[in-house]
Amino acid sequence: MKEEHQKIYKKLEPMKSIDIEKAEDTDELVTAMGKTAFSGRALGEALEVLWDMVNDKNCLKVLTLSGAMTMAKMGLIITQMIEKRIIDAVVSTGAIISHGFIESAGLTHFKNPGNISDEKLRELRLDRVYDTLESESNFDEADKIVTKVLEAQDTEKTLCSHVLVRELGKYLYENVKGKSIFSAAYKNNVPIFIPAFTDCEMGLDFALYNRKQKMAGRRELQFNPFLDLEKYSDMVTKAEKTGILTLGGGVPRNWAQQVAPFLDIYKYRILAGGDEKKYEAMDAKDEYYKPFWYGVRICPEPVHWGGLSGCTYSEGVSWGKFVPRSQGGKMAEVFADATIGFPVLMKALFERMEKNNIKL
Repeated sequence: MKEEHQKIYKKLEPMKSIDIEKAEDTDELVTAMGKTAFSGRALGEALEVLWDMVNDKNCLKVLTLSGAMTMAKMGLIITQMIEKRIIDAVVSTGAIISHGFIESAGLTHFKNPGNISDEKLRELRLDRVYDTLESESNFDEADKIVTKVLEAQDTEKTLCSHVLVRELGKYLYENVKGKSIFSAAYKNNVPIFIPAFTDCEMGLDFALYNRKQKMAGRRELQFNPFLDLEKYSDMVTKAEKTGILTLGGGVPRNWAQQVAPFLDIYKYRILAGGDEKKYEAMDAKDEYYKPFWYGVRICPEPVHWGGLSGCTYSEGVSWGKFVPRSQGGKMAEVFADATIGFPVLMKALFERMEKNNIKL
């Protein structure tokens, strides 16, 4: 064998057949999967990236959520992540947070028995999300709490999603027993951002409240989504490094990721005045150079359909959203259903943290 070929062979990592009888816990199982192939390997690699991200004390850790994660009963895992300080900020669809609020308020979702037509479900005021049912009465009960919180807001101040979610979290923390995303986020000062706030039941509640205010001749509440962008950008700017864990795609993923090019064009267009020489003269590692150092995504969507919102991590490198692997960036992409991959991955991470006495 040629010498140059031998050098390449020596760098190759050998695979290993998985022995489930020797795996004493989920951590060891997922670690072993990292030496197999396909999505099993990807999940094992994702665990290693998350482990490095969690142990990086200089890293701001962001969780982005899309799909129906709270209705699919992933809410408690997210709550535990917040309590363990595994994440510092959440970016989510409004639907996930709305359904999560319902769960946080002690209301119930149901399995769809499969033998009731959608027409009949409509008559019963039961909304179907694939194999799960949400009663319209849940939304009615949630609206009562949202309205109570909105009534307590100062009409002279402008609201945004993370402020409103914090106020709702405070109410649930003080009035509803049990663990929940809202209460945990409030208690641990973890902001929850909803970029597409009007695209959910909670956003509609806000709109209806303002309609009632207008009809009664009272001042409406003001809402400015750019306050969320400024808050999030400020958190990223102050962080030495950033990492992201993404379930699905959608607006949350891209909104969270685009902070890197946003800060970069701020640097170019505003600070450098569009002057390329001034821009190039600035330190490439300054406070406005903020690509993500760590990235883990669990999403079943293949690249070629064009629905992988926020793009692959390698594509994101071209936008300046991620640090290239050649420069130390660590990324793992798992093409799988998050309701399968996410609980297994987090269980493995929790176990490893406990074995190593890691408390953030």
